This record gives sequence, C-alpha cells and structure tokens, in this order.
Amino acid sequence: MGPTSSANPPARDNTIAFDSFPRFKEDWKRALTSSASTISNEFPDYHVSDPECLVTSSHVHSFRLGTGASIYTQALLPAILSAKHEVILVTCFWAASSSLSALKEVLEKLAEDRREHIRSVRASGSETYILPPLKIRICFSSRSFFQKLFHTWSRDGYVYPPSTWSSQLGLPGPELLEAGLIDLRVKSLFFLPFSVIHPKFLIVDRERAWVPSCNVSWEAWFEGCVEISGNVVSSLFKFYQQVWDKQLEDQLTTSSDSGYPPDRSISLDEIGLTSVGSPASYYEVFPPETTIPTILLPSSHHRNPKFDIFPWHRSPSPPTTPLNVAILQLLDMAEHIIYLQTPNLTSMAVIDKLFDALKRGVNVAIITSEKLMILEQLVTAGTTTSRCLRSLIRRYEALKAQRSKSKNPADSGQVVDVEAQYPQLGHLNIYYFHPQSEDEQDPVDEEVAEEPVQSHLKLTIVDAQYVVLGSGNMDRASWFTSQELGILFHSRDIATAIASAVSDVLSFRRDPVFLSTAEDGEESEQAPSREQSIHQGNPDTEGGRESKTWAPRVK
Repeated sequence: MGPTSSANPPARDNTIAFDSFPRFKEDWKRALTSSASTISNEFPDYHVSDPECLVTSSHVHSFRLGTGASIYTQALLPAILSAKHEVILVTCFWAASSSLSALKEVLEKLAEDRREHIRSVRASGSETYILPPLKIRICFSSRSFFQKLFHTWSRDGYVYPPSTWSSQLGLPGPELLEAGLIDLRVKSLFFLPFSVIHPKFLIVDRERAWVPSCNVSWEAWFEGCVEISGNVVSSLFKFYQQVWDKQLEDQLTTSSDSGYPPDRSISLDEIGLTSVGSPASYYEVFPPETTIPTILLPSSHHRNPKFDIFPWHRSPSPPTTPLNVAILQLLDMAEHIIYLQTPNLTSMAVIDKLFDALKRGVNVAIITSEKLMILEQLVTAGTTTSRCLRSLIRRYEALKAQRSKSKNPADSGQVVDVEAQYPQLGHLNIYYFHPQSEDEQDPVDEEVAEEPVQSHLKLTIVDAQYVVLGSGNMDRASWFTSQELGILFHSRDIATAIASAVSDVLSFRRDPVFLSTAEDGEESEQAPSREQSIHQGNPDTEGGRESKTWAPRVK
C-alpha cells in the first residue's frame, strides 16, 4: 500500500451488528473451562467443570429504578404477599430501616391473614382449601461489626434461633408465624477477613424472581431491580441451593387443591402499609412472551485479596470467575459503546480494559460516586475511586496528546509513517452521581418520598445489546474477595429500554468530572436523542442540553 495524502484514519462503520452472542458465549465458556484445573475451593463450585449449566433463557417482565425502600415496598414486598408455597430472600446487609420495618409488617399481616383463614376453614368444617405451610428463607451476610468478627467460618453458616428473630433481627416472633403456618428460617454467611456474601435476589414459588441492587438497609441510594421468569429462575434457585441450603428439595411440593381460594390475594393497601416513593422512581414493563438469551454469572468469594505492598508492581489478575470473565470479555469485544454505572471503580483489571477500549475507538461513559464507602475502598483496594479516575484521565489525555502529535508530525518534529494509522480515539465521559435539588424535583404522589443521595446501581451496557445487572461492583472487593452474582441479558430491546430509563432519571443527577471533546480535525456526526445518549457512551443531556457525538445505528 502506497503513501496516502492524509494521516487521518479511515471513516468508521457506525453500524452495530447483533450477531456476536454465539461467539461471546463460546469464548466465555472456553476461558472458564481452560482455567478449571487451576481453580479450587470455589463456593459454589457446581459450574466450574460445566459452565454451560449457567447458560439459560429468561422472560424479563419489568425493570424498576428508585431507592431501596421504594423498590422493596413497590416490588419485592408485594411479591412476597403473593407467595403460596415458598419465599427465598437473599441480601447482603441487614439493618434497622424502613425496608426492614415494612418487611416485618408484611410478614405479620401475612401470618395473621393465614391464621384467620385457617380458623375460618376449621370453623366451617370445610376442608376444601387446606392451607399448605409457607416456607420463607431469609439469608444475609452482614448485620454488624461484631457479628462479622465472631461469625463462624463454616460454609454451613449460622442459623438464627427463633428466639432471636424479634430481638436481634427485627422480624416477627415465632408464635405468630407458626399460627399462620409460616415456616421461617434465617441464616447468615460471612468469611473473614473481607468475604461478604454480596448477592441479592428474591424467588417466589420458584416461578418468578427479582434481582435488585439494594439491601435491607437504611441508605437512601439510587437502586435498580429486574423482574424475571422462565428457565433462569431454575438456574437462580440452583445457585441458592448450592450456597445456602443444599438440603432443600429440588422440586417444590405443591397441591392443586390446596391453598388460598383462587380469588384470594393480599395487597399493600389492604394491610395499610405505606408505599415509599422516590423522585428517582421509574418503572418499565416488557412483553413477557419474549425469550431472551441469558447467562447467570456467579463469582465465588476468595479469602486471599492478593494485596501487594509495592505500588510499582503490576496489578495481579483477578480470580477467573464467570462474572469476572464475562465483564472482561465484554469490554474486550466492545466495538462502539460501553456504559458503566457502579458505586465505586477501583478494579485495575476493569480500568485497563476501559483504556484499551478507548484506544480502539470505543466510546466510554462512567457514572459512579465520589465519596461512597471511602474507608472500605482504602481497606480493600488501597486506593479510592477518585484516585483511579484521575489516573485514567491522565492516561487518556497523554494518549490523546500522543495521537495528536502523530497526526501533525511537522509540529512535533517527528518522522511519522502515515501507513501506521491509529484508530480514532474513543470519547471518555465521567460523571459523579449527585442528588437532585428540591426545586428540580417533580412532585411525588406518595406520602413518603426519598431522594437518593448516592448511586448503588450496578449496570453495564455494551454495544447497545449486552446488559449486565446484579450485585457486582467494579471495585477490588467485588473482583477479589466478595461472593457476587450477575445476570447477563443479550437483547437490543432490553438494553434500549434500560438505557433510556437510566438516562431519564439521571438527567439532573450527575456532575461531569471529565468530558472529552472531538479530536482535532474530527467532526461530530449526529446529535443524539435522550434515549440514544446513554448508548453512545456520552450521556450529556444535563439540563436539557444534548451533546453532539457519534451515534451508532442498530440493525
């Protein structure tokens, strides 16, 4: 190829192809299988030799944004009230809060309603509707400093005696629950020094599940929750079974002629429970008949954090877990756009992959928190999100300056091979989440409303088609020591809807930290709509202002 008249890179194809999932899945399985012989003591480990068992499908029913209290009172607690046979609630942190108070009230009202139903059936002498016991399993990891300090290291965990349910956990006492034929068990798992069990999910009657980002805790943080059914629920139940209750039967015992009458249900209004609202609430409903390729992504806890006291050493590779491998692979294969929202960003493996993507011309947008759990960051990572972001910005600006010199060799006095052309540098936009001011908030109908003060949502969207939700943060703790659980959807429609929802809610809730501009000599090609903006890795619709940047077409 002979010399060209310009050192500018060739025009790029902005079209996003939608046929990469088979290749992603096979590469992901191959990476896990090739490292299986080097992995030991994973918890759980059922997938190590057969990652295909994590590949499944789902029906996505809804996606919800809000605070933890609003998601619990508007989605999770109504789901618990609808249960006929079994409730499995897994969370990480357990603390006195409006969420816990509402959960206690729901369990009390549910027990009272069941008790009265049992009494009425017995009084009438009719056995038409014999109420079956309702199993409720509550699982968490962290309740207090001393609870973690003295927690058993056994993988069997600690089962709380019924006498402690009310006094220590803020739950109803055993007498009322037993009268309503509610079989409650509460269990905790924690492994010193840092290994919290971080997943959060709800399974009701093994038919439907909810995967929120929130805990049973008091913080008013920005959270998300996805509601799913289909084969993925069985996969999620297996994960629960392997971690929390290996003795639980594989098949749920039900009877078609027992339980509540068909027209019997309980609502929050009926029990007098106030639903907590939020100005940051958003609710999107999806057609339930659509089947979506889905992968469940567990990540085992690891006691060894692989700390290195020498800062000049290369960062160690993170453990090869389904979640870690999937995220790194998605960042590697991204061709157009990466959107990353995480409470903290201190995982060097992620930061390095983001930088590599920028070098390939991929647009990257990051939304995180400036001052969230600083002490925890220092203890588990030896650094903070703000430091890591400053480092990424410096690397990006240095690369941009280097690319600029290569385009203008006369200015730099360098001899440049015009054939050795670099791809166009991707745009890097970074924001900190901030609460919306009162004068910007829309009125909320509910009596109780709370504005989120920090972002706790964990969301990755790649090339407007891959969506990862769940418990995993992009910090060192999640990548090295905590047990995590993610869920990956391959769906253009889901990616578009979630991106639009998040973009809408964040319109007045982010402060720009760094907004890259087009490189010299480059022209922005299209001004995005608000719905597109988050896809582009450049969600600049703050205050109604839309930035002009490259906008991909989806086919």
